[in-house]
Amino acid sequence: MPEISRRAFGGLVGGGAVTAVAAAAATAEAAENAAPAERPFRARPAASSGRRPNILVILGDDLGWADLSSYGAPHIRTPHLDRLARQGVRFTDAYSGSATCSPTRFSLYTGRYPGRTPGGLAEPIGNRTQGLDPNHPTLASLLKKAGYATALIGKWHCGWLPDYSPTKSGWDEFFGNHGGVLEYFSKLGQLGEYDLYEGDATYKDLRYYTEVLTERAVEYVGRDHDRPWLLNLNFTTPHWPWLAEGDEETGAGIEAKIRAAKTQAEVVAALNHFDGGSVEKYKEMVESLDSAVGEVLDALRRSGQEENTLVLFASDNGGERYSYNWPLSGEKFVLLEGGIRVPTIVRWPARVDGRQVSHEPNFSPDWTATLLEVGGARPDPAYPLDGTSLAGYLLKGEELPERDLFWRVRANRALRRGDWKYYQDADRTDHLYNLAADSREQADLAPDEPELLAELKASWEKTAGTLLPYPD
Repeated sequence: MPEISRRAFGGLVGGGAVTAVAAAAATAEAAENAAPAERPFRARPAASSGRRPNILVILGDDLGWADLSSYGAPHIRTPHLDRLARQGVRFTDAYSGSATCSPTRFSLYTGRYPGRTPGGLAEPIGNRTQGLDPNHPTLASLLKKAGYATALIGKWHCGWLPDYSPTKSGWDEFFGNHGGVLEYFSKLGQLGEYDLYEGDATYKDLRYYTEVLTERAVEYVGRDHDRPWLLNLNFTTPHWPWLAEGDEETGAGIEAKIRAAKTQAEVVAALNHFDGGSVEKYKEMVESLDSAVGEVLDALRRSGQEENTLVLFASDNGGERYSYNWPLSGEKFVLLEGGIRVPTIVRWPARVDGRQVSHEPNFSPDWTATLLEVGGARPDPAYPLDGTSLAGYLLKGEELPERDLFWRVRANRALRRGDWKYYQDADRTDHLYNLAADSREQADLAPDEPELLAELKASWEKTAGTLLPYPD
């Protein structure tokens, strides 16, 4: 039986029924909101059932740390993601693996620093010569080897056909775009070409992209699966161009510029949409993302799989332009907190209690290690992970080992150890911040703590020495 959208439902039933449904929903939400506030994270002392979870990883695109109302946004309403946070664990000190799209995706898919592989050196990938080596093990290929069905819906941004594709890197199914950005209606992407694929073949659909991806994800989670599954659901929302559902006319203008472009730079300039957008338009896009996530989670609940599905929600990097990042400094592209600290929520009803908050620092490669462990998959010893599994912390209350979180991009360097962060800016000036006291990174303690600065800098340089150099 086909799914009935909320809009269609409203047209099929009488006003009294709609009012009753709305009232019931409002009552349930009010009761949920009236429950106790979130508490510091504490693992549930319960034995495992032995069943491996389904894994649903949802990424927003360029979503800022405080763009959700549960993270402080005063003007954006995100009830579905807020509910997800209430039903699980909200992380306050979670980070992306890099400050731009494709390097973070490399770190999440491989569990390693982007600089371990040639494709990860692109910040971000912008042509057909760059991509994730199909021979490199990934979250999908390792879980697939352990018996999981695997699918990726949405933005890939780890290389274009013919050499690179999710189906060449461990995902059984792929429906989405290969590049880093597209016009939401025409699906014209950064190479100036149509960029919506099912598997390795183009798929024609000119509806609003967020709607198209949501529909596919709802179908996938609602299937009668005969084994555990991994779904990477990668929205492009709220990445520019600044288009919400109903903005076909604005999208057509961008499409015309792309078709008239004579160079790729002109294509990208059109997609950058520097002459468009607003705080209100961005709000629409984030709320659209929230509604989309809500539809997918509703489908998961209806399927009966909610209890034993681990849902991880995050962003691929910090926000930019119209994003709300307060109190953080910086944005996408730089390694200040606003460029890499991202909203991160985990829900797994069978194993993890809700209404909890964790301040443990973590970043994208940690989640790769975590998902592999809970899925019963082993990393390939030839490609050691750079992340630390959080499974023991989440499920048994084990303390995480002391470790450094490391980032390297062409313009910046950063390392976090405990509350301390070493940061080098584009002018090659070193800074030292205590994030517990100064999350905005305004009180530079480098002159006061020269020995600690030197220690963290040496640690950064030791790790950087193991990575591939950037090409000239």
